[in-house]
Amino acid sequence: MASRNRRFKTAIYEQFARIGKAISNPSRLELLDLLCQGPRTVEALAREAGLGLANTSQHLKALREARLVEAEKTGLFVTYRLADDEVCRFFRSLRSLAETRLAEVGEITRRFLEARQGLQPVDREQLLAKVRDGAVTVLDVRPPEEYRAGHLPGALSIPLKELERRLADLPHDREVVAYCRGPYCVLAVEAVEILRASGFVAFRLEDGVPDWQAKGFPVAVGEEE
Repeated sequence: MASRNRRFKTAIYEQFARIGKAISNPSRLELLDLLCQGPRTVEALAREAGLGLANTSQHLKALREARLVEAEKTGLFVTYRLADDEVCRFFRSLRSLAETRLAEVGEITRRFLEARQGLQPVDREQLLAKVRDGAVTVLDVRPPEEYRAGHLPGALSIPLKELERRLADLPHDREVVAYCRGPYCVLAVEAVEILRASGFVAFRLEDGVPDWQAKGFPVAVGEEE
């Protein structure tokens, strides 16, 4: 009986370990973070994560074997998506645990932020209230496909690479709040620096769409209204 119980427990923990093994690579965690924004092709994931196609495919294969992601082939392209919303919640919980338990996370972030204009401390709750109340111009500076998959209601889609040529589209008499994929995405940081250099009063919202949803706030899907 004791031997049977031990085999059972060992078999169960071996299955748990499959998840740990699949996410034990930093590039795979970044891919999960990207997929929290919405489905993406292998090519798009490779570009956003700064990886080669072959390397990206290998990482995605490992995540798929652990049943964290799913794939669908359409023509010549393979699109990946999270297996379900629970995977993104798992990623956010892992991120939160690391922030709480590992002082290095805060130190790395602090060193990066202190020299960046777009990351000066702001009252996060006040900023969230302004965004919810529509009291500011909200910019989604992620790629268009991520915006279509889900965005903050009322947000304008202006990908970072288009921002400088579209500054004239923004009213100068309103504060601008830029957001991207969450607290460790730097697209909004660069956007705020561009906006401030052009005379706008601009801030960065740390929350990404998954964080926004987790707070119970609504999310819009599709093109701009």
